[in-house]
Amino acid sequence: MLEVIRINEQDNVAVALREFSRDESIRIEEMEIKLVEDIPRGHKIALTVIQAGENVLKYGYPIGHAVEEIAPGRHVHTHNTKTNLTGVEQYSYEPKLAANDYKNEQLTFEGYVRKNGRVGIRNELWIVPTVGCVNGVAEMIINRFKEEADSIAPFEQTLVLKHNYGCSQLGDDHIMTRTILADAVKHPNAGGVLVLGLGCENNSMDEFREAIGDYDEQRVKFLLSQEVGDEVEAGVKLLHEIHRNAQGDRRQTAPLSELSIGLKCGGSDGLSGITANPLVGRLSDFMAAQGGTTVLTEVPEMFGAERILMERAVDEQVFEKIVDLINNFKQYFLDYNQPVYENPSPGNKAGGITTLEDKSLGCTQKSGISAVNDVIHYGERLQTKGLNLLSAPGNDLVASSALAAAGCQLVIFTTGRGTPFGSFVPTMKMSTNTPLYQAKPHWIDFNAGVLVEGTSMEEIVRDLIQYIIEVASGRLVNNEKNQFRELAIFKNGVTL
Repeated sequence: MLEVIRINEQDNVAVALREFSRDESIRIEEMEIKLVEDIPRGHKIALTVIQAGENVLKYGYPIGHAVEEIAPGRHVHTHNTKTNLTGVEQYSYEPKLAANDYKNEQLTFEGYVRKNGRVGIRNELWIVPTVGCVNGVAEMIINRFKEEADSIAPFEQTLVLKHNYGCSQLGDDHIMTRTILADAVKHPNAGGVLVLGLGCENNSMDEFREAIGDYDEQRVKFLLSQEVGDEVEAGVKLLHEIHRNAQGDRRQTAPLSELSIGLKCGGSDGLSGITANPLVGRLSDFMAAQGGTTVLTEVPEMFGAERILMERAVDEQVFEKIVDLINNFKQYFLDYNQPVYENPSPGNKAGGITTLEDKSLGCTQKSGISAVNDVIHYGERLQTKGLNLLSAPGNDLVASSALAAAGCQLVIFTTGRGTPFGSFVPTMKMSTNTPLYQAKPHWIDFNAGVLVEGTSMEEIVRDLIQYIIEVASGRLVNNEKNQFRELAIFKNGVTL
């Protein structure tokens, strides 16, 4: 079992894969280094003298610079290393596209083929409130329906997509709320949807219908609470109608090319960029070879690694989209007088992540090596197969909700610290280390920690592909078992 790892031959730091005590020695290639202080698991160890002002190299790239001389065997972290990031930058298109070594294997899963041809991996009955005022009414309606129905089958779950918005919002916030909710109504994991409004909110039902566009009238119904006497009775009646219309729903064989997977990380540690994120990157490349789709988001955690993504733009038009994605999000920080490098979180730092570049270089490994085929704005739906980038913040709930709204039927969430949450689609948790997997089996679905315990990358990639197919075919992940289902909408402006 590995105890330390130097990720790239150019690196002047190694990562501890276990707890080390002062005066222990580590061996890296031809070097033997005595530690001059305790080193926590996942944290960095200086391999050579790093002069003040010199770049600290990890993954073969700078993750910041030393603010003082760092001797070999010392702990390299926030106390002696600072970011190199500043503000908006200029970029040029210098493509470096790599070949994808995976082949199309014609794999399939069992999903629900919708009237519009899209395929869901769940068949659920949802109530989507147009405004937070009716969250409680929605719960009453869905609970009454479950009491009255002999069985909710062929629906597998019922869900109210609760949120706090839909009224007293202006401009972009109002549009974002309406857009994300409209995306949810049309999500293929929903076999039926009741859109529930109050009647006086600025997210008006007429405008909301227009935002949805074409929809299956047998599966999507609308109700304004102020326009009926008993809104619960009226809502239950509509759910029964949707239920009757869904009785023929059955899983059918669909190609893996119909699967779209969101890629997200949170509560990262020093192993995130060594185990879980590279593993997800291999899965992303595999999905691209199958004609499927993966989506990388959390733009602030691309800062410092954005050039790697720009080099992989499939063409100059996509390159320009990536430039806009990065610089517009940096400008968002600057408009609020916030530094663009204000990350990682306290939990990330405790896990061994020192700077935003450190986190970003690990985070972007979830995208593999395939070409970036498109960039989509927050609230936009996927249009292009292969690897996409999505504009959304790093916040776990907001970013995962954005991935689901874009059309991802499943989100893979890598974590070194652990988190129980789930979005309104299956949110599969992957641990970066085995101790977390063992401590939180009710949170964590898949363990990538075995990659530093002797399991080969290709062996675990095959295990992960099979697991993804099982989840897409109906196997529940922990957030579903625990009924941890959340929707969070990005907010950027004034609330009246």
